[in-house]
Amino acid sequence: MTPAENPPIYAVVLAAGKGTRMRSNRAKVLHTLCGVPMVNYAIGAIRSLSPERTLVVVGHQAEEVRAGLPPDTEPVLQEEQLGTGHAVRVALGAIEEEDGILLVVNGDGPLISDRTLGGLVERHRSADVGATVLVAEPPDPTGLGRVIEDAGVVRIVEERDATVEEREVRQVNLGLYAFGLPEIRDALGKLETDNSQGELYLTDALEIIGRESRAVTYRLKDLEEANLVNDRAQLARAEEILRRRILDAHMRAGVTVRDPVSTHIEATVEIGRDTVILPGTFLRGETKIGADCVIGPSTDLLDTVVGDGASVEHSVGRGAGVGAGAKVGPFTYLRPGTILGTDSKVGAYCEVKNTKVGDGSKVPHLSYVGDTEIGERSNLGAGTITANYDGVNKNRTRIGDGVFTGVNTSLIAPVTIGDGAYLGAGSVINKDIPPGKLAVGMPARVIRDAPGNDKQKRTRDETEG
Repeated sequence: MTPAENPPIYAVVLAAGKGTRMRSNRAKVLHTLCGVPMVNYAIGAIRSLSPERTLVVVGHQAEEVRAGLPPDTEPVLQEEQLGTGHAVRVALGAIEEEDGILLVVNGDGPLISDRTLGGLVERHRSADVGATVLVAEPPDPTGLGRVIEDAGVVRIVEERDATVEEREVRQVNLGLYAFGLPEIRDALGKLETDNSQGELYLTDALEIIGRESRAVTYRLKDLEEANLVNDRAQLARAEEILRRRILDAHMRAGVTVRDPVSTHIEATVEIGRDTVILPGTFLRGETKIGADCVIGPSTDLLDTVVGDGASVEHSVGRGAGVGAGAKVGPFTYLRPGTILGTDSKVGAYCEVKNTKVGDGSKVPHLSYVGDTEIGERSNLGAGTITANYDGVNKNRTRIGDGVFTGVNTSLIAPVTIGDGAYLGAGSVINKDIPPGKLAVGMPARVIRDAPGNDKQKRTRDETEG
């Protein structure tokens, strides 16, 4: 085809409304589904059509809506919300081009697919008309505007205004359109506000175009996509559908989900092949799970990265990193800034915050470790506590390689424990401990070399000799 037969696409997303039926202090299009603002789903579906520009009409809570939009969109402000026709008129004010297709999509239609939008545009091109509207035939059209076609004229009749005969029509309007740019500019200039709301209706423009240059319909093939979100019940219904789609995609890509009904995975999450997700698991935000992992049951990870072969059981992660082969849980809380090294372990009833745990090191159970650096192959006994806060400042604890702490050890930061040191059970450490030494007591004092240290030193000297 020549370029003339494929005019450029300019997309407009309507996202200016308040959404009164949501009963919310937040703009409707900012309500999230599977972790993503609903307006961004419509934008994602448009993106595959490679439009020249994607304009998003914002109005209510404009700054907040702008902040949540993808960077490849252009927000256009509708200062007064005077109807859908007025919103499109505002968007056209930002488009100087004279030729092309204007694709108009609702920001509260998160289930629409790129396949459907592509079909709508192709129908518009092949029919060579001024306007094309997406329609559906739901099992029960009650409450929806009926689409009446007559010799190239397409009218939208609201149910309250429809005759008995028109109410028998099952074809309904979904509020998605493809327009020729010249035709929609001309039609919007002819709109009037002689209606009960005093607004400019885009549906009136559709009828004007039909009378002057023909309009046609394009029927939706998957009725699931027809679910618009106007209240909380519809929001939940749409999220249920999206959640199922996300889970299906992961399972088809090689992830095992033992119980899809109880598993929630947001749209931005990545999961590697052969990972198993057990029941009751929530994976959210920018979480990334590697291959061959076991996650769950009853695990909640937000913005957390898990390496290949790791396991996280009955635990919570927030902005943490879990190394390859590491084991976490059960009942562990990984707070922001926590990085677990390869083959490390944080066991039952532990809380770890802003801490690096070295390769092969273990924090087995009943411990709090905050603002700490732990070297490789160290072992913290049950009940080990790093006292990182002095009432004014957060202080750091440094634990070297091969360190062993007995049960119920308290480390009063700032403090450094040298490589190979051994801390006796119940010790309170408020001074640095040299490498290879044993310290015990409250407060702890160094009494001799750590157990096994003489043998280690002799072996090292013989090797070096």
